[in-house]
Amino acid sequence: MEINKIFVAIVATVIIVVGIGKISDLLYKTEQPDQVAYKVDAPEGSDEIKKTSESTVDLSGLMALADLSHGQAVFKKCKSCHSIKKGGKNNIGPALYDVMTRNSGGLTNYKYSKALISHAKKWTFEELNGFLLKPKTWIPNNKMGFIGLKNDKDRASVILYLNQNSDNPRPLP
Repeated sequence: MEINKIFVAIVATVIIVVGIGKISDLLYKTEQPDQVAYKVDAPEGSDEIKKTSESTVDLSGLMALADLSHGQAVFKKCKSCHSIKKGGKNNIGPALYDVMTRNSGGLTNYKYSKALISHAKKWTFEELNGFLLKPKTWIPNNKMGFIGLKNDKDRASVILYLNQNSDNPRPLP
């Protein structure tokens, strides 16, 4: 009998909550606009202009801001999805140990988005800088949900940290 009482209490609660929602919808009608926001048309080739302007960053000046311990601290944002350890496993995102020596979409044991696979470029200082600044702009339609690192020092430090976590770190630009 106790189980029946608990079950009825749960079902009654659900019915009451849903019922209150339906009743409030009837009492307080709101009109939905046809258009949520104003549409602004971007000029033709704006993605190319944006990508070109982002890729003309002075990498040697940017990397002069880099600090390895700061990069390790900022990388904590990435640890929920990525592993940085040698031999580390893929998580939500691919393992990033030795990332500076491979192509985008280069791990065979990780399922990348089609966009990242078709990007088909090596991860360099310039590529990582553009990608970490705005992943969705640098490689449109990739599945990484990260908004990016706007702060130059944070971005440079993470790139330095990624470069150092390798069997063969590349020389800084």
